[in-house]
This record gives sequence, C-alpha cells and structure tokens, in this order.
Amino acid sequence: MFADLSSKVALVTGAGQGIGAGIARVFANAGAKVMVVNRTAANGENTVAEITAAGGIAELCAVDIGDIDNVEKAVADTVGKWGGVDIVLHNAASFLGGPVESYSEDDLETVLSVNLKACFRLSKAAIPHFRKRGGGRLLFTSSVTGPRVAMPGTSYYAASKGGMNAFIRTAAIELARENITVNGVEPGYIRTAAMELLADDEGLAQMTKYIPAGFMGAPEDIAYAMLYLASDEARYITGQTICVDGGSTLPESPVFLEEMDGIKDLAGS
Repeated sequence: MFADLSSKVALVTGAGQGIGAGIARVFANAGAKVMVVNRTAANGENTVAEITAAGGIAELCAVDIGDIDNVEKAVADTVGKWGGVDIVLHNAASFLGGPVESYSEDDLETVLSVNLKACFRLSKAAIPHFRKRGGGRLLFTSSVTGPRVAMPGTSYYAASKGGMNAFIRTAAIELARENITVNGVEPGYIRTAAMELLADDEGLAQMTKYIPAGFMGAPEDIAYAMLYLASDEARYITGQTICVDGGSTLPESPVFLEEMDGIKDLAGS
C-alpha cells in the first residue's frame, strides 16, 4: 500500500480540530499509532474517539506545547506508550497578532513559543529516539502567510512561519545523513472551524473567489501531503515545503482571476 504507516508511531500537535485533527485521522487510517497532542482536552478526546471508532489507534496527551516541559512530556508519553516514535508533526499554532507599532510582548512570546520555539524543542526531544529507530520524520505545518504572502496584523504569525521554514532547511542539512528528513506543508485557505470564526458564509464565498481552484481546501488536503512526506516513499525529500493552496498565491493580482472568468465565458460562447 502506498504510504503505509502501519509500523509507525506518530506524534501530532494541535490535533484537536481543523488541520491537525485531519492529519491525525489520515495517519491513523494509514496504520500509524497516533499520539494526539492538544491543549484543550475535550477537543483532543473527540479526535481520539473518531480514530478509535474507525478502527485506528490513538491516545491523548493534553498539554500546551508552548511550554518546554510539556514538549518533553509529549515525546516521553509517546515513547512510553509505544516504545518509540517515528514521526513528529508540529501543527499547533497561535494566531495572536496586531499592528507592528503596538505589538504586545506577551502575545509575541506566546506566538513564538508555540509556533517556532516548539520546532527546536520537539526536534531535540525526538532526535535521540529517531536514532534508536534508524531514522525518522520531522514535519511542520507552516503557512503561505510569511514565507510567500503578507497580511496586515499578522506579523507575529508570519515571522514565526518564516522562521519555521528556515528551521526546516537548516535542520534538514544537519540530519540528512541519519535518515531523518525534515519537511513541511504551507497551507493556503483551508475551511476549518477557526476559519469559520473569521468570516460568515458570505465572507468565505468572497475569499473563495480569489482561489484559482474555485474552492476552499479541506483539512484532508493538507493531511495527504503530510502523509506522503511521512512515508517511506518520500525518503529522498528533505528541507522542503509543499504549498497546498489551490493556486491562491499564483496570481500577481486578483484582476487576473477576473480575466480568467472572462476567458471561460468567451470559450463557452
């Protein structure tokens, strides 16, 4: 079977809802034993229940991954439960933000701790266990915001994701000779509960107008890209990020999308 994870143990942070829950479900469906790491226990329990109801194997570690001790606990609990770990996927993220000129020191520290510092902490905790297994996969949910595009009021988040991409490239070089690959996925507009809090149906429809594919992605669209990167088939890929955005970062201007619609109208007439 392509992307068979049946002999693997995976740790997924931020797996209580949205993209993280989608990743946990897809990994479990591919055969992995999944440690669902999530700050809110109730959400994490829902993901575990969904996985087990579908015949998969999952456990919950309810911690805030922004704290270094909790990072170490998540890895230790995973290894203690299943004897090792093969895949560590950092998906949890903080979206706190605000204008650059009036930034909050506390909010900035929260975003950097959850989004960026956890990359270092999770990797340091997991690498010794990867070595015992003869290799491993470090995976990260990055974003198009920061590495590719900008959005007002998101400088904390954008900086953390730009730093994440730099971390991916550097860690990949350091670990390549040990059969440990380091990669990420950059999601664009993905329809999640968090996205639905930002806009109503009309607002989401307006966003969708600027996606060349014509629809907003689902968490599984990110999860399947992660599944490939987690698999043995991706053994020769490291230090890379895959942009999964339905083409939303391609146009120089929204005007080009309007022109595309005009071209389609002409073709159909």
